[in-house]
Amino acid sequence: MFDNLSNRLGEIFDRLRGRGALSEDDVGVAMREIRVALLEADVALPVVRDFIAAVREKAIGQDVVRSVTPGQMVVKIVHDHLVQTLAGDGGADSPGGGLDLNAPAPVGIMLVGLQGSGKTTTAAKIALRLKNRERKKVLMASLDVQRPAAQEQLAQLGKQIGVTTLPIVAGERPVAITRRALQMGRSEGYDVVMFDTAGRLHVNEELMLEVAAVREAAVPHQTLLVADAMTGQDAVNVAKAFGERAGVTGIVLTRVDGDARGGAALSMRAITGKPIVFIGTGEKIEALEPFHPERIAGRILGMGDVVSLVEKAAETADRDEAEALAKKLEKGNFDLDDLAGQLRQLRRMGGMSSMLGMLPGIGKIKKQIDAANIDETIIKRQEAIIGSMTKSERKNPTLLNGSRRRRIAAGSGTTVPEINRLMKQYQDMSGMMKRMKKLGQKGMMRHGMSALMPGGFR
Repeated sequence: MFDNLSNRLGEIFDRLRGRGALSEDDVGVAMREIRVALLEADVALPVVRDFIAAVREKAIGQDVVRSVTPGQMVVKIVHDHLVQTLAGDGGADSPGGGLDLNAPAPVGIMLVGLQGSGKTTTAAKIALRLKNRERKKVLMASLDVQRPAAQEQLAQLGKQIGVTTLPIVAGERPVAITRRALQMGRSEGYDVVMFDTAGRLHVNEELMLEVAAVREAAVPHQTLLVADAMTGQDAVNVAKAFGERAGVTGIVLTRVDGDARGGAALSMRAITGKPIVFIGTGEKIEALEPFHPERIAGRILGMGDVVSLVEKAAETADRDEAEALAKKLEKGNFDLDDLAGQLRQLRRMGGMSSMLGMLPGIGKIKKQIDAANIDETIIKRQEAIIGSMTKSERKNPTLLNGSRRRRIAAGSGTTVPEINRLMKQYQDMSGMMKRMKKLGQKGMMRHGMSALMPGGFR
């Protein structure tokens, strides 16, 4: 979402870093360029004005002028103010890393927003997160009697993630559904009851009256506005309208993985005073992340988000599988079953593009990466190739002669050259594992990573 803004800011900062000293004029030019970049990214004008004024004041101070690396100091100032803009008065530690569930059970969570913003899918994403991470017993209730099949959609999502949904009663109105959901939540010991309200194509009085009536019946502990980041500046106007009438306590931004300019995320916290709690990063039901202002600021400025990458790896890793692999690696063993496990892990983490987007400095080579046209389906094809092998072939890849490779290609719907490339990849990895065993821990410390490269250790 922040690609264009990140690229523009990156160009500005590269010029600043290239100067040995910065004059007030240099800072003034940079501030004007940053202002234009933020406006082009759909950041609200009042937010841009406050942001530039605060950054300019510090950027022309003595700390920057006397700094050994003044350009880097300006980058740090911009980063700090980005964090403050995204986090609000509470700074990087302000609410936004998750939901506040500190209330008597069942805790009510109401989702509001315009039609098409992704409320129903977001309800299921949050429910899955609460179920898996917080170990909460969740009940979902669809109050959307306007959109055809909306209630059935939530019921199907509930089955998919293993979360109970309120049974559908034809013709029942939203307030009655709300009361029935609360009754079921109390009587059957649910920790959380989620209310997926109806939306409209635009903010109108009918929508607000319905939301107010449901809110009065549900008395939710949290009211989350689900806003589509692709709507840009208008998302901020929607947030203001719902904030005033619906008592919004937090915001969920959806479609953050799209080509939105990013201004909504930068503006919403500052204008509404409500924290962005989650961001939807894809269509998959697991594609929901807590909103961490400092990490998002790092992504915008091309510093990457290694913390989120490590967290994602930890979340998706199969512990038993990882321990078994570690024991095999200690002995220098690495077969095609192990490679298949690594491919599954990579796919669960969102593929190569998702991982690369979190690495520091990746923005500078993004054009080259885009030009390389990474084929994300290659992981599934490689898994299919290994899945088409016999158990003995996976354990002993030297058995794979020409006829066996042709059979595997036919069985996996791939080609022999693809199998050959996979085997080359496996041989490289296997060779690295053997060198690791040969070096041992002390040898690794003495020779470094270069010793793992082909020909790096004799």
